[in-house]
Amino acid sequence: MVAEASGQELLAAAGVLFPDERGRVLVVRLPYNRRHPVAVPGGGWEPQDRSPRRTAVREIEEELGFTPRLGPLACLDWTRDDHRPPIAAHLYWAEPLTPEQAAAFTPDRAEVGGWAWLTPEQAGHALPPRLSRRVTACLRAPRAAGPLELEDGHPVGHVLDVLTPGAVPEYTGPAGLSELSAWWPPTAGDAPVGEAPPPLDRDAYYAGLPRIRAKARTVFTDREGRVLLVRLRPWDLPGGEVPYWTLPGGGVEADRELPRAAARREVREELGWSCEPGRLLALDWMPGQAADPAADRDTAMVVYLFDGGTVGEELLSSIVLAPEELVEWRLCTPAQARALLTPASWARTAAALAARNRPGGPAELVGGYPAD
Repeated sequence: MVAEASGQELLAAAGVLFPDERGRVLVVRLPYNRRHPVAVPGGGWEPQDRSPRRTAVREIEEELGFTPRLGPLACLDWTRDDHRPPIAAHLYWAEPLTPEQAAAFTPDRAEVGGWAWLTPEQAGHALPPRLSRRVTACLRAPRAAGPLELEDGHPVGHVLDVLTPGAVPEYTGPAGLSELSAWWPPTAGDAPVGEAPPPLDRDAYYAGLPRIRAKARTVFTDREGRVLLVRLRPWDLPGGEVPYWTLPGGGVEADRELPRAAARREVREELGWSCEPGRLLALDWMPGQAADPAADRDTAMVVYLFDGGTVGEELLSSIVLAPEELVEWRLCTPAQARALLTPASWARTAAALAARNRPGGPAELVGGYPAD
């Protein structure tokens, strides 16, 4: 299933960080990518994947021939490029691999032409710059800070408390990797032996990839802990005149803004407030119909929930609703919010409120509930 093209759509991918017992990380050679042949294992999301976590497992099964045991989400990196749609790139930790497990790989040679174990410094040089920034951030940050919120590989939000943006390591690509690893093919000139030509040109390749959508919402509470909800105009909904309540926010214009910018814009448009999003509290992957026939959306969606903090009477009294979108707002106790919201929306909101009270990164959710 490929969604119709629009400015709200983006790609999704999932990769895996495999450490070994010596603290090195696994990289693979992509035989179809002559420009940037070094990568971490993983690949693109497919509509049948219920979550990016499932994408990561499937890709490793297909590429390396075994089922990994994944740990927590390491980061979600939203990247943009002039030559392709934006990508929501998920990176997961996996349990360390032993030399015996690595020696038992049965790679799909069309997907994986070799592999090597690199120190964090070596990986920083061998991986292409954007991926290098992403992987380096995950390797440098304390595990307790994850999942990391990244934009084009750069730390944002709570990640700035534990990492500062650094210089990109000099990019060397695969130079010297054949001397480091018995599983990395020798090279002849600039191209690895047996290099296959790219299967498609770049534009045709990206045009055929499935797309997802994204939303950015903000959690505001008052001094009594009540949650600010807004009600959409009835004709915006499949249920017609049934009241529909939600947190402030809406769709990310993926071709022109990042999630934090979308949250800022949506609050300004819907409530008339100019405020900066706080911590990222939750990331919720909502499967589409190909993965969940009961879903009410044709393709998957990732929802960012940001912390809007505690707001006082003065700010609340200044709310100016967007008349073309909203008809009312209300402060709700947790019990009242649970009664007004859909089950998935309430579960997502409850997870975000709980994340406010603990340090670290956002909760990883699927359909509102903790990812498994």
